[in-house]
Amino acid sequence: MEISSPIRTYKTPVNTGILFVPERQAWVVERLGKFHCILSPGLNFCIPLVDRIAYVQSLKEIAIDIPDQAAITSDNVVLQLNGVLFLKVMDAYKASYGVEDAEFAITQLAQTTMRSEIGKIALDNVFKEREALNYSIVRSICKAAEPWGIECLRYEIRDIQLPAKIKDAMQMQVEADRRKRAAILESEGQRDAEINRAEGIKQSQILSSEGQRVETVNRAVGEAEAIMKVAESRAEAVRKIAAAIAGRNGVDAVQMSIAERYIDAFSKLAKTNNTMLLTTDAGDVSAMVAKVTHEVHFDSHFFKKALAIFKTLDRDIASEVARETSEALTQSAESVNSSNSSKRFLKIAEDAVDEK
Repeated sequence: MEISSPIRTYKTPVNTGILFVPERQAWVVERLGKFHCILSPGLNFCIPLVDRIAYVQSLKEIAIDIPDQAAITSDNVVLQLNGVLFLKVMDAYKASYGVEDAEFAITQLAQTTMRSEIGKIALDNVFKEREALNYSIVRSICKAAEPWGIECLRYEIRDIQLPAKIKDAMQMQVEADRRKRAAILESEGQRDAEINRAEGIKQSQILSSEGQRVETVNRAVGEAEAIMKVAESRAEAVRKIAAAIAGRNGVDAVQMSIAERYIDAFSKLAKTNNTMLLTTDAGDVSAMVAKVTHEVHFDSHFFKKALAIFKTLDRDIASEVARETSEALTQSAESVNSSNSSKRFLKIAEDAVDEK
């Protein structure tokens, strides 16, 4: 014999007087058509023909499939939802006598509760607030099923089906959002690249300017040190010259230096083409020298003084100076056909050396 349980259909055991109830089950016993007791798991005794096993309740957790249910969101979008409900019989007496068909009642209650909770939120929040929606459905079912001796443990929304047009619009929105984010990321990448490039140029210019500054400073320091060295060298030379002049024959040495510079300047002037020689008596050497000296703006008295200085020099030094002077005058004489005058001037220098 089979008896339909409020939740499941079980085979009703025959009352043989000695009964063994399985674990996690509760047998509801009626005596003479009236509720008598609930048999617990294990060994139990009943009176045959008087007691009857009316209901068999399973105390295990049971999963009930909730079929598709149409629900309208707060922004008037029709959705098709289904889910799974997990419940458990807490009171076998209430589950047996509190409701005629507990599974059907729980299913209808879950559908109506789900439809009511969906109507409170918008379409965009259905997916975001899925967990909160499940909790609201469980709380509503537990409150309604308490008189039935059944506790709703949890509810899970399994599928949410959208209308085709809404699905296409959402797909387009998702694609547009992804394109937007891609464009933003690309622009941010370009911006970061430009910033990095500008920072690189900035650092390069800073380093270059610092290098130029260091180079300029080093060059200035080097030039300053060179100027100081030159100044020190000149100062040392001046000190030595002053010491030499102050010593014995210092004045003669100064006069010799002046004469050497005069001869050097005169020899350079004789090599150039802008030297002008005036026509005069070729035999008058002193007049020719005076003319030449006048044209180059040298004082003849100074030249005679220089020749007088030669007489105080050593013979070898005087011969060398006279030779250089003769070469310079010979080159000048060749350019103006006055070689006889240069020879006479050389003769004067040699006579001065002989007198020495």
